[in-house]
Amino acid sequence: MDKNELAVKEMQEGNIEEAAKLLNEAIEENPKDAIAYANFGNLLSAVGEDDKAIVFYDKAVEMDEDLATAYYGKGNVFYTQKKFTEAIDVYQEAIVKGLQQGDVYYMLGMSFYLLEDYRRALPSLSRAVELNEEDVDARFHYGMCLAQAEEVDQAMIQFNRAIEIDDQYSDAYFNLGVAYAMKNDAEKALELFDKTLEIQPDHELSANAKIQMEELLRQGE
Repeated sequence: MDKNELAVKEMQEGNIEEAAKLLNEAIEENPKDAIAYANFGNLLSAVGEDDKAIVFYDKAVEMDEDLATAYYGKGNVFYTQKKFTEAIDVYQEAIVKGLQQGDVYYMLGMSFYLLEDYRRALPSLSRAVELNEEDVDARFHYGMCLAQAEEVDQAMIQFNRAIEIDDQYSDAYFNLGVAYAMKNDAEKALELFDKTLEIQPDHELSANAKIQMEELLRQGE
């Protein structure tokens, strides 16, 4: 392993000081090591030094304008800061530069999603699911975007798949229940709202929806 690889390993194990030492050495030995600067950006971001992290990501890109991971790291800083428009720009640049991993599409999709631009979130979240079928959060939010687009049947498929991956995913049960309510299946919706509350007793939306479904069922008796 070179010092960059060792530093990443140390970061993954939570040894931040040792990782910083290795990255400093890597930069001293090769001041044009763009990957070392990007990794240092990741380290600074991990400890909440966002402004300093951006300086290191920018330095990495200055040395290697095709270093996709530096754009991705910078996007994550903007995302954490809730600067979603800025995050979108650099996530898209990371993809243009060749980063084809589920995570970057998920983060791009979530940036659009949190701006309530569901139409533009949809293709990114779809791609995230294609690249990582077990990413339960990507699948759930893909379902949410489909629901916003009134593709309820397709949304239900994604919510069901999310539950298969994680049978404790309360929001997937809740939104699947909402979908059944939209299809006028109050009994199935109630069952799913009950399941949501079993997993998360303080789920207020589900508690309110449960009352509504119970009232509908009483009226239908």
